[in-house]
Amino acid sequence: MDSKLLTSNLVLFSSILLTLFTFSYGQNCSTHQFTNNNIFSTCNPLPVLNSFLHWTYYPDNHTVDLAYRHGGVTESSWVAWALNPVGTGMAGCQSLIAFRNSSGQIHAYTSPIAGYSTDLSEGALSFGVPRISAEFVGSEMIIFATLELPTGRSSFTQVWQNGAVSGQVLQVHRTSGDNLRSVGTVDFASGQTSADGGGISASARQRRRNIHGVLNAVSWGVLMPMGAIFARYLKVFKSANPAWFYLHAGCQTVAYAVGVAGWGTGLKLGSDSVGIRYDTHRNIGITLFCLGTLQVFALLLRPKPDHKFRLYWNIYHHVTGYTVIILSIINVFEGFDALNGQKNWKKAYIGVIIFLGAIAVLLEAITWFIVIKRKKTSVSDKYPHGNGTNGYASRSHDQTA
Repeated sequence: MDSKLLTSNLVLFSSILLTLFTFSYGQNCSTHQFTNNNIFSTCNPLPVLNSFLHWTYYPDNHTVDLAYRHGGVTESSWVAWALNPVGTGMAGCQSLIAFRNSSGQIHAYTSPIAGYSTDLSEGALSFGVPRISAEFVGSEMIIFATLELPTGRSSFTQVWQNGAVSGQVLQVHRTSGDNLRSVGTVDFASGQTSADGGGISASARQRRRNIHGVLNAVSWGVLMPMGAIFARYLKVFKSANPAWFYLHAGCQTVAYAVGVAGWGTGLKLGSDSVGIRYDTHRNIGITLFCLGTLQVFALLLRPKPDHKFRLYWNIYHHVTGYTVIILSIINVFEGFDALNGQKNWKKAYIGVIIFLGAIAVLLEAITWFIVIKRKKTSVSDKYPHGNGTNGYASRSHDQTA
């Protein structure tokens, strides 16, 4: 009986706490009084980052007056709220930004975001913003704006963020926790908001991007150069024949297979991220896939060593192979630029490339030494009493004498 009573009391106490929390949160939204006495018809608390969105929708001219409140920030912080008319994440967002500038004034402006690597530069949005201002009250930054919504719709993906300011430079926001969950939808006509961005979640998208980056960095960016090192240097050692060929072919085959998997994840990311474009990264990736596929087919069509076309095949194979390696390394760094905030991965890859480069330089010196020594030994064996014209003349003179 006592245990049942205790359980009932705990349930009642939890319910009271939940009710008080919900009431307090709702009151913070609906009863908030702005210093400029603005009144809005709708207000919804956003699920993370201590944020609230107030607005009044005017269906006659399809405009919205809104106020975005972001609490728990300091005077050295920037805040942003954005609509995304073309996608479900940050890339493609049309943003409202506010921060305190070096003169101590609150500066509010608009910023279109083309991709994940952005410095939040000032610029015009894809829709009209005839009015924007901001104020900092207590520990809360508030952005006021009027939006001329795109024709024919009232529901959009919304994104909100905050980060630090150093001087006049807006630093990158955190890439974990609530900063990855600050996405949802808003319908200005119905007054509804949700915590679902309308597509894959930000954390799921980030996970796919990480998988895509790791697969391609390992395949195109590490295994491909390793395969070239096996082919160029190991075949100089007679004892490594034909092991060098199988190491080379095996390494390149695995690199191609893993690279195709990484390429496929990139295509999936592109289809799930409407409005997000990394043209250089994408175009190089397509080129790498085509050249890599040609190399695989070229391996199947490789002429025998004494075939008259073997020289031309060698030229093609070497030029295409080194082109793939150069483009691969370039594209890995393009990918790191897209993975904004993943500086540790970039440093690790730079370390790997330096290590492989050092090995290549060392083996280049060793193999040249071996080749030159081998040639000298070969010439010495051919002309045991000396070489060149003088040696031949000396031997002729002795014979005639």
